[in-house]
Amino acid sequence: MKDLFQQVAIVTGASSGIGEATARRLAASGMKVALVARSRDKLATIVAEIEKAGGTARIHAADVTREDQVDGLFAAVAQEWGTPDLLVSNAGIADKTPLEDLSLARWQEVLDINLTASFLCCRAAVRMMKPRRQGRILLVGSISALVPREHTAAYTTTKFALDGLTRSIALDGREHGITAGIIHPGSTITNFVPGLDRMSAEQSMRPEQVAELVHCIAAMPPEVNVLESVILPIGQPFLGRG
Repeated sequence: MKDLFQQVAIVTGASSGIGEATARRLAASGMKVALVARSRDKLATIVAEIEKAGGTARIHAADVTREDQVDGLFAAVAQEWGTPDLLVSNAGIADKTPLEDLSLARWQEVLDINLTASFLCCRAAVRMMKPRRQGRILLVGSISALVPREHTAAYTTTKFALDGLTRSIALDGREHGITAGIIHPGSTITNFVPGLDRMSAEQSMRPEQVAELVHCIAAMPPEVNVLESVILPIGQPFLGRG
């Protein structure tokens, strides 16, 4: 496995849930981690705790649906630490709205945050990684890209699209030493879906468990790509027939 010490990571959606857990785990492995989210106050608390534990982290308050802010945060990271070795594109929102009630404004909002933000971050990462001929990009999808839940047309569409974006980046980046993969988590205790914290360990995961998978993939040798992975609670009704 690759030594991640002093390598540079950018994690979006890092103020809570999977993003926060991932940022903490990567910092614990010795990476320099840029935590990205819109809430500076939430990031400040997390960064202070990472630094108290001996890690290296920085706050980058940004709206990743904004092209200028995405380009600015990548430029700021590169100026301080150099070209990022790893991007974890995790920012996203959930939505459960019947299709007939789904407004165009809400549809666009879900697409902007779940898909366009990943496009902007991945594009910025590729632009920096390509000249150096190395780098890894990980997108956080969902098992909804494989088996959707009811009344989630906007959310499911974005997760299917992220899978396509990942495969395209993996193909185009191959000759430039850039790997791209997508992680599809099952039910994970986050702010997205209330009540999961009251379920058993066989029915819901902790964000830290997903973060361990991110760390494992990040530590793979640069010539190895984990294109797609599914992580889910053993009791989640995903496989089999009811």
